[in-house]
Amino acid sequence: MRKFLMATVVLPLAFGQAGVTLAQSAQDTQRNTSNSQATAELFYMIQQLQGEVRRLQGQVEEQRHQIERLQQQGRDRYIDLDQRILDLSEKVASQPAPAASTGNDSTPSGPAPAAKEYRQPGAEERKAYEQIQDLIRNQKKYDEAISRIYEFIDEYPEGDLTVNAYYWLGEVYLVKPQLEQAKQAFTIVATRFADHRKAPDAVYKLGVTHDRLGEKEQARRSMQTVIEDYPSSSAADLARKFLESQNS
Repeated sequence: MRKFLMATVVLPLAFGQAGVTLAQSAQDTQRNTSNSQATAELFYMIQQLQGEVRRLQGQVEEQRHQIERLQQQGRDRYIDLDQRILDLSEKVASQPAPAASTGNDSTPSGPAPAAKEYRQPGAEERKAYEQIQDLIRNQKKYDEAISRIYEFIDEYPEGDLTVNAYYWLGEVYLVKPQLEQAKQAFTIVATRFADHRKAPDAVYKLGVTHDRLGEKEQARRSMQTVIEDYPSSSAADLARKFLESQNS
């Protein structure tokens, strides 16, 4: 009788505990399922964000390439123009000077002001300059180009290509950017070689350099100098646009 009573007590307890265990197991299963769904959704969101980041990075990289291509095209145009002007100046220099007039005018004409003549380059000088151009335009080895420009200036002083070399020294420093050094190089062309064909561009780029350095008043003065001293140059047109943008 006692065993029967104990059995009647133990069996319901056992079944009750089993029910609780089953309920907890069901809750755990539901919880695990919910966690798995949340993890899957989080993973999906992360994948979406990573894809968006990659897309944006691709756009930034494409824009960077476009900017570099435009900058390179601008440098190429300057180099090609330098080459054409240099060829023309050599042809002009090789032509014989016109004969002096022998007329008996009652009032003799005054002597024409002598234009400064820059030494024309020889074959080795031209080759050295073209190698510097290649470093800048094709190889983009700016540090090496800077060293070669200084060597060129030391070896070939006061020549036509020497002024070009000073100008390109400023351009390379502007690209790096080492703005104080760029300012010095452009200033040399603007002051020591004010009658050279690169002078208008150098004064304009000096203004650009001042502007990037935050020297706004000096930038405006440089732009005004380009317009006043070289009014028909392409640099003067750029200077006018610069001043208009500052006033708008």
